[in-house]
Amino acid sequence: MSILLGVDIGTSGTKTIAIDATGRLLAQASATYPCHHPKPLWSEQDPEDWWSAAQKTIRAVVKQGKFKPAEVKGIGLSGQMH
Repeated sequence: MSILLGVDIGTSGTKTIAIDATGRLLAQASATYPCHHPKPLWSEQDPEDWWSAAQKTIRAVVKQGKFKPAEVKGIGLSGQMH
């Protein structure tokens, strides 16, 4: 089976989905992380939180979708960081 993953690394959390070649949703997972405000009008996040959330949600969709990591044929990423 060919599986595609979509990983959205957003400002409040990461969302990951797994779909098959027909577009059927197989699994989805999300994880949140904090946004720090050290000064007025400032916002900061720790990239380690993004990385941890991506790993957590990818592992979760593999487990929930009951497929092997080797079946993943593509990964689409989106993120808010510049």
